[in-house]
Amino acid sequence: MKNPTEALIVSAASGRWSETKINAWYAAQPWPVGCNFLPSTAANQLEMWQADSFDLRVIKRELGWLAGLGMNTVRVFLHDLLWQRDRADFLARLEQFLTVSASLGIRPLLVFFDSCWHPFPRPGKQCEPEPGVHNSRWVQSPGLRALKNPADFDRLRPYVTGVIRRFRRDPRILGWDLWNEPDNHNWSSRGPRDFPSAYAKGEAVFPLLAKTFRWARAAGATQPLTSGVWLSHAWESDDTLSAYRPLGLLQSRASDFISFHRYDPLPATQTSVYQLRRFNRPLFCTEYMARPNGSTFQAILPWFKRERVAAYNWGAVAGRSQTHIPWNSWQSPYEREPRPWHHDIFRADGTPYCRRETALIKRLTT
Repeated sequence: MKNPTEALIVSAASGRWSETKINAWYAAQPWPVGCNFLPSTAANQLEMWQADSFDLRVIKRELGWLAGLGMNTVRVFLHDLLWQRDRADFLARLEQFLTVSASLGIRPLLVFFDSCWHPFPRPGKQCEPEPGVHNSRWVQSPGLRALKNPADFDRLRPYVTGVIRRFRRDPRILGWDLWNEPDNHNWSSRGPRDFPSAYAKGEAVFPLLAKTFRWARAAGATQPLTSGVWLSHAWESDDTLSAYRPLGLLQSRASDFISFHRYDPLPATQTSVYQLRRFNRPLFCTEYMARPNGSTFQAILPWFKRERVAAYNWGAVAGRSQTHIPWNSWQSPYEREPRPWHHDIFRADGTPYCRRETALIKRLTT
């Protein structure tokens, strides 16, 4: 008889694409290469999508710069409060975004939930970015109050099912990323620490992520689903259930394709890929490229292309997110432009931060 944790994993994996189906789907795609996209005029997901700050002109211009590099996909974060506040207008803006991205040959991977940074998101006008601090206004979805109250989980179902039902057969969407870094504990940031350990946060997310997989399948998504394994112990040993790895097992067993993050030099990145190959499914690195860490375009991207690993660097255009500033700014804010930049490709005027990088990306994508 299965224990409750194993039963939830099995239930979440019901309807998962077979290895044959997902590998055939991936073989029919061009090599997915792109970035995590937030327009330079937005500090977080709410600023990107809310009516008073949604700027389609800037979005079109900056997506155009990415298309000019040969990028064919972007990873974009949504937020449950956008649905809760005004679902019709939110869906209309998402439709506008998809029309623009499709016109440029870019198919997004859309993210529903996220465990990173500020745990008490609020709709409406957002606070100004903290000077010199990396990604200082990013917000979690759902907020901490919802995450710590399982009775509140089902209010999130209409958000997931409503968005997917609206776009479930839309070829402009590459796939659905259900939850970003669900066991990220925020210890290294200046934001509040939500839980005393990564395990505690993962334990809180686990039942809601299992529900989210079921909701997405029930909504009839024709695009594949994923949630990226984040902590390395989720994949570095065998596939058996243990007390500290249920979340990683849920993600690896329920995802149609396997996604992961790695902000490290090539040898460590290669190790992750070799370990994840055992699932016999397409691999998507949905976050990489942190120059001070040795995770650079020059070191990583040619190898990803050779191995046909989908590649999404963090950051497009330096702006209100300030992700060109390193993570250590959470402890010591920067007073001047960092050298090298941490993330991002372009300055706000469209000038590449490093022309050698953009030349390399163009070479690899043609």
